[in-house]
Amino acid sequence: MEYQALKKQFPRREQPATPFFVSVAGNIGVGKSMVTSMIGEVFGWRMFFEPVINNPYLDDYYKDMKRWSFHLQVYFLSKRFEIQKKILDEPASAVQDRTIYEDVEIFAPTLHRIGCMDDRDYENYREIFRNMAAFLQPPDLIIYLKCRPETALERIRQRGRECEQEIPLDFLRRLHEAYGDWIERAPALCPVRIIDTEQVNLRDDARAQADLLAMIRTAHAEKHEQAVVEAARDGGER
Repeated sequence: MEYQALKKQFPRREQPATPFFVSVAGNIGVGKSMVTSMIGEVFGWRMFFEPVINNPYLDDYYKDMKRWSFHLQVYFLSKRFEIQKKILDEPASAVQDRTIYEDVEIFAPTLHRIGCMDDRDYENYREIFRNMAAFLQPPDLIIYLKCRPETALERIRQRGRECEQEIPLDFLRRLHEAYGDWIERAPALCPVRIIDTEQVNLRDDARAQADLLAMIRTAHAEKHEQAVVEAARDGGER
Protein backbone atom coordinates (compact mmCIF):
# COMPACT_ATOMS: atom_id res chain seq x y z
CA MET A 1 0.00 0.00 0.00
CA GLU A 2 1.24 3.51 -0.80
CA TYR A 3 2.40 6.09 1.75
CA GLN A 4 3.10 3.50 4.48
CA ALA A 5 5.91 5.59 6.01
CA LEU A 6 3.70 8.68 6.06
CA LYS A 7 0.83 6.76 7.63
CA LYS A 8 3.16 5.72 10.46
CA GLN A 9 4.33 9.31 10.86
CA PHE A 10 0.75 10.64 10.95
CA PRO A 11 -1.31 7.90 12.66
CA ARG A 12 -5.03 8.29 12.20
CA ARG A 13 -5.72 7.63 15.88
CA GLU A 14 -4.02 10.94 16.72
CA GLN A 15 -6.26 13.04 14.50
CA PRO A 16 -8.40 15.72 16.15
CA ALA A 17 -12.07 14.79 16.43
CA THR A 18 -13.31 17.99 14.80
CA PRO A 19 -13.96 17.55 11.04
CA PHE A 20 -11.59 19.40 8.71
CA PHE A 21 -12.14 20.28 5.05
CA VAL A 22 -9.20 20.86 2.67
CA SER A 23 -9.47 21.87 -0.99
CA VAL A 24 -6.58 21.51 -3.43
CA ALA A 25 -6.63 24.27 -6.04
CA GLY A 26 -4.61 24.93 -9.18
CA ASN A 27 -4.34 24.95 -12.95
CA ILE A 28 -4.99 21.98 -15.21
CA GLY A 29 -2.09 19.52 -14.95
CA VAL A 30 -0.48 20.98 -11.83
CA GLY A 31 -0.89 17.78 -9.78
CA LYS A 32 -4.06 18.31 -7.72
CA SER A 33 -5.34 14.73 -7.98
CA MET A 34 -2.08 13.26 -6.73
CA VAL A 35 -1.96 15.58 -3.72
CA THR A 36 -5.66 14.96 -2.99
CA SER A 37 -5.04 11.21 -3.04
CA MET A 38 -2.02 11.49 -0.75
CA ILE A 39 -3.87 13.56 1.84
CA GLY A 40 -6.92 11.31 1.73
CA GLU A 41 -4.99 8.06 1.91
CA VAL A 42 -2.65 9.09 4.72
CA PHE A 43 -5.30 10.70 6.91
CA GLY A 44 -8.12 8.34 5.93
CA TRP A 45 -10.35 11.18 4.84
CA ARG A 46 -13.10 11.14 2.26
CA MET A 47 -11.73 12.14 -1.15
CA PHE A 48 -13.67 14.00 -3.82
CA PHE A 49 -12.25 14.29 -7.32
CA GLU A 50 -13.16 16.28 -10.41
CA PRO A 51 -15.83 14.56 -12.51
CA VAL A 52 -13.53 13.83 -15.46
CA ILE A 53 -14.22 10.14 -16.05
CA ASN A 54 -17.61 9.65 -17.74
CA ASN A 55 -18.01 13.40 -18.09
CA PRO A 56 -20.59 13.74 -20.91
CA TYR A 57 -19.22 17.09 -22.17
CA LEU A 58 -15.44 16.99 -21.79
CA ASP A 59 -14.49 15.40 -25.12
CA ASP A 60 -16.84 17.68 -27.05
CA TYR A 61 -15.63 20.70 -25.07
CA TYR A 62 -11.99 20.28 -26.05
CA LYS A 63 -12.99 19.82 -29.69
CA ASP A 64 -15.21 22.91 -29.73
CA MET A 65 -14.82 25.08 -26.64
CA LYS A 66 -17.10 27.82 -27.88
CA ARG A 67 -19.97 25.43 -28.50
CA TRP A 68 -19.72 23.50 -25.23
CA SER A 69 -18.20 25.86 -22.61
CA PHE A 70 -21.47 26.84 -20.98
CA HIS A 71 -22.71 23.24 -20.83
CA LEU A 72 -19.46 22.00 -19.31
CA GLN A 73 -19.23 24.76 -16.73
CA VAL A 74 -22.81 24.22 -15.58
CA TYR A 75 -22.10 20.49 -15.33
CA PHE A 76 -18.99 21.08 -13.20
CA LEU A 77 -20.83 23.60 -11.04
CA SER A 78 -23.67 21.16 -10.45
CA LYS A 79 -21.35 18.28 -9.56
CA ARG A 80 -19.21 20.39 -7.22
CA PHE A 81 -22.32 21.70 -5.47
CA GLU A 82 -23.37 18.08 -5.02
CA ILE A 83 -19.98 17.39 -3.42
CA GLN A 84 -20.40 20.40 -1.13
CA LYS A 85 -23.72 18.98 0.05
CA LYS A 86 -22.14 15.60 0.79
CA ILE A 87 -19.37 17.24 2.79
CA LEU A 88 -21.86 19.23 4.85
CA ASP A 89 -24.31 16.37 5.33
CA GLU A 90 -21.68 13.98 6.72
CA PRO A 91 -19.62 15.43 9.60
CA ALA A 92 -16.24 13.92 8.75
CA SER A 93 -12.98 15.29 7.39
CA ALA A 94 -12.62 15.53 3.62
CA VAL A 95 -10.26 16.63 0.87
CA GLN A 96 -11.45 17.91 -2.50
CA ASP A 97 -9.73 18.18 -5.88
CA ARG A 98 -10.52 21.77 -6.98
CA THR A 99 -12.90 24.15 -5.23
CA ILE A 100 -16.29 25.27 -6.48
CA TYR A 101 -14.96 28.83 -6.33
CA GLU A 102 -12.46 28.13 -9.11
CA ASP A 103 -15.31 27.48 -11.51
CA VAL A 104 -16.77 30.94 -11.06
CA GLU A 105 -13.50 32.82 -10.39
CA ILE A 106 -11.18 31.19 -12.94
CA PHE A 107 -12.72 29.09 -15.66
CA ALA A 108 -15.99 30.83 -16.50
CA PRO A 109 -14.46 34.35 -16.57
CA THR A 110 -11.55 33.14 -18.71
CA LEU A 111 -13.87 31.44 -21.18
CA HIS A 112 -15.97 34.60 -21.30
CA ARG A 113 -12.93 36.80 -21.92
CA ILE A 114 -11.68 34.69 -24.82
CA GLY A 115 -15.10 34.60 -26.46
CA CYS A 116 -16.00 30.98 -25.68
CA MET A 117 -18.97 32.01 -23.52
CA ASP A 118 -21.22 34.87 -24.60
CA ASP A 119 -22.59 37.55 -22.27
CA ARG A 120 -26.01 35.93 -21.92
CA ASP A 121 -24.63 32.52 -20.92
CA TYR A 122 -22.02 34.06 -18.64
CA GLU A 123 -24.56 36.12 -16.72
CA ASN A 124 -26.86 33.10 -16.47
CA TYR A 125 -23.98 31.04 -15.13
CA ARG A 126 -23.07 33.64 -12.51
CA GLU A 127 -26.71 33.87 -11.43
CA ILE A 128 -26.78 30.11 -10.86
CA PHE A 129 -23.70 30.42 -8.67
CA ARG A 130 -25.13 33.37 -6.72
CA ASN A 131 -28.19 31.26 -5.91
CA MET A 132 -25.92 28.48 -4.66
CA ALA A 133 -23.58 30.69 -2.65
CA ALA A 134 -25.76 30.92 0.46
CA PHE A 135 -25.59 27.15 0.84
CA LEU A 136 -21.81 26.87 0.53
CA GLN A 137 -19.30 26.38 3.32
CA PRO A 138 -15.74 27.49 2.50
CA PRO A 139 -12.95 24.99 3.10
CA ASP A 140 -10.97 25.22 6.31
CA LEU A 141 -7.85 25.40 4.15
CA ILE A 142 -7.06 25.87 0.45
CA ILE A 143 -3.79 24.45 -0.81
CA TYR A 144 -2.91 26.27 -4.02
CA LEU A 145 -0.50 24.36 -6.24
CA LYS A 146 1.18 26.46 -8.88
CA CYS A 147 3.59 26.01 -11.77
CA ARG A 148 4.40 27.75 -15.04
CA PRO A 149 1.86 27.14 -17.84
CA GLU A 150 4.61 25.51 -19.89
CA THR A 151 5.21 23.02 -17.08
CA ALA A 152 1.47 22.36 -16.76
CA LEU A 153 1.27 21.60 -20.49
CA GLU A 154 4.19 19.16 -20.23
CA ARG A 155 2.50 17.37 -17.32
CA ILE A 156 -0.79 17.20 -19.20
CA ARG A 157 0.94 15.51 -22.11
CA GLN A 158 2.72 13.09 -19.78
CA ARG A 159 -0.46 11.90 -18.09
CA GLY A 160 -1.94 11.18 -21.49
CA ARG A 161 -5.65 11.93 -21.23
CA GLU A 162 -6.65 11.89 -24.87
CA CYS A 163 -9.22 14.68 -24.62
CA GLU A 164 -6.61 17.06 -23.11
CA GLN A 165 -3.84 16.65 -25.65
CA GLU A 166 -4.93 19.65 -27.74
CA ILE A 167 -5.24 22.14 -24.87
CA PRO A 168 -3.60 25.36 -26.13
CA LEU A 169 -0.72 26.80 -24.14
CA ASP A 170 -2.35 30.23 -24.41
CA PHE A 171 -5.42 28.91 -22.58
CA LEU A 172 -3.25 27.62 -19.72
CA ARG A 173 -1.52 31.00 -19.58
CA ARG A 174 -4.84 32.80 -19.26
CA LEU A 175 -5.94 30.44 -16.51
CA HIS A 176 -2.61 30.98 -14.76
CA GLU A 177 -3.17 34.75 -14.81
CA ALA A 178 -6.69 34.32 -13.45
CA TYR A 179 -5.38 32.14 -10.64
CA GLY A 180 -2.78 34.78 -9.78
CA ASP A 181 -5.54 37.35 -9.38
CA TRP A 182 -7.89 35.10 -7.44
CA ILE A 183 -5.35 33.70 -5.00
CA GLU A 184 -4.62 37.21 -3.73
CA ARG A 185 -8.31 37.54 -2.81
CA ALA A 186 -8.92 33.97 -1.63
CA PRO A 187 -7.67 34.55 1.97
CA ALA A 188 -10.84 36.56 2.54
CA LEU A 189 -12.63 33.22 2.09
CA CYS A 190 -10.39 30.98 4.18
CA PRO A 191 -6.69 30.36 4.95
CA VAL A 192 -4.53 29.64 1.88
CA ARG A 193 -1.17 27.93 1.52
CA ILE A 194 0.73 28.33 -1.76
CA ILE A 195 3.12 25.64 -2.98
CA ASP A 196 5.31 26.11 -6.05
CA THR A 197 5.38 22.58 -7.46
CA GLU A 198 8.42 23.38 -9.56
CA GLN A 199 10.39 24.03 -6.38
CA VAL A 200 8.66 21.47 -4.13
CA ASN A 201 8.37 17.92 -5.47
CA LEU A 202 5.24 16.57 -3.79
CA ARG A 203 5.17 13.53 -6.06
CA ASP A 204 8.53 12.01 -5.08
CA ASP A 205 10.03 13.93 -2.14
CA ALA A 206 8.99 12.24 1.11
CA ARG A 207 10.21 15.23 3.16
CA ALA A 208 8.09 17.64 1.13
CA GLN A 209 5.08 15.35 1.52
CA ALA A 210 5.60 15.15 5.28
CA ASP A 211 5.96 18.93 5.55
CA LEU A 212 2.64 19.43 3.75
CA LEU A 213 0.85 16.86 5.91
CA ALA A 214 2.32 18.37 9.08
CA MET A 215 1.04 21.80 8.06
CA ILE A 216 -2.45 20.36 7.52
CA ARG A 217 -2.35 18.49 10.84
CA THR A 218 -1.36 21.70 12.65
CA ALA A 219 -4.21 23.66 11.05
CA HIS A 220 -6.59 20.82 11.91
CA ALA A 221 -5.44 20.82 15.55
CA GLU A 222 -5.90 24.59 15.77
CA LYS A 223 -9.48 24.28 14.53
CA HIS A 224 -10.16 21.52 17.06
CA GLU A 225 -8.73 23.57 19.94
CA GLN A 226 -10.89 26.52 18.93
CA ALA A 227 -13.97 24.27 18.77
CA VAL A 228 -13.24 22.95 22.29
CA VAL A 229 -12.88 26.48 23.66
CA GLU A 230 -16.12 27.61 22.00
CA ALA A 231 -18.00 24.56 23.26
CA ALA A 232 -16.79 25.18 26.81
CA ARG A 233 -17.75 28.85 26.59
CA ASP A 234 -21.20 28.05 25.22
CA GLY A 235 -21.73 25.47 27.94
CA GLY A 236 -20.78 27.96 30.62
CA GLU A 237 -23.20 30.55 29.30
CA ARG A 238 -26.22 28.24 29.61
